[in-house]
Amino acid sequence: MQKQHLTEILNIKHPIIMAPMFLVSNTKMVIEGMKNGIAGCIPALNYRTLEELRNAIKELKNAKVDGGSFGFNLIVNKSNVKYKEQLRILCEEKVDFIITSLGSPEETINEAHIVGIKVFCDVTDLNFAKKVESLGADALIAVNNLAGGHRGELSPEELTKQLNEGTTLPVISAGGVGKKSDVDKMLSYGAIGVSVGSPFIASNESGVSQEYKQACVDYGEKDIVMTERISGTPCTVINTPYVQKVGTKTSWLEQILNKNKKLKKWVKMIRFYIGMKATEKAATEVTYKTVWVAGPSIEDTHAILPVAEIVKKLI
Repeated sequence: MQKQHLTEILNIKHPIIMAPMFLVSNTKMVIEGMKNGIAGCIPALNYRTLEELRNAIKELKNAKVDGGSFGFNLIVNKSNVKYKEQLRILCEEKVDFIITSLGSPEETINEAHIVGIKVFCDVTDLNFAKKVESLGADALIAVNNLAGGHRGELSPEELTKQLNEGTTLPVISAGGVGKKSDVDKMLSYGAIGVSVGSPFIASNESGVSQEYKQACVDYGEKDIVMTERISGTPCTVINTPYVQKVGTKTSWLEQILNKNKKLKKWVKMIRFYIGMKATEKAATEVTYKTVWVAGPSIEDTHAILPVAEIVKKLI
């Protein structure tokens, strides 16, 4: 069966989603993306209050152009205490699509489908892909081992092949895209489109500090390391002197607490919260505690550019 192309699913010109990035993504970036024929997605957690989230959706609706599409990313596990309220607002305002991460998307799929919203689910393996397929997901975001932030274990080619052979859902490849030849490569593996994050960090429109943007220009693929120190889950960051100093492994105390069945959930929630606060500080303020999340595709970032120019490089 021929799978629908991403351009058809989202009514966009080019098969690209500007990936949701914690603290980085904003309405300005997504509006510029839509103007240039791609879709954009923002983490719902980028908004402190539900009113701010609703206002952001209204701003995107008012700016929406033909051949553009926007969505929001929802963390659907217990670490996100705002999840149910965020889902309610996304459904009330009828966004174009939702991307789910870190948990069961069942409730999100059910609620979103009632109002005609498409749901794409982050997956890193075939096992979870089959689960979300059985729940009625519309597409898979295949998070491979070249993605920034929380990434998968499998190469783009291997993961895309497994998901195409093991499910009937369209596959959107996430990770390892910094230029047009990378987009073409992912499509040749059988993906219907790509989700691109890190190249957009160093955009004029992104809301992070100039130091963070410049780091994406100055550092490259060889400077990306995995750390467990942010959220307790392995996450890719730029290997700054601060990251080198504090190390990338969880402390012995966290390791012991993580093995305790009763405490494990609470330790993860606290660690997630502390990590997100630390990342927020590093992303928005000039601080010696530079923990900048990025993926290896910053290799192709050579200057801070407008979103429109970054899209041009990809198409």
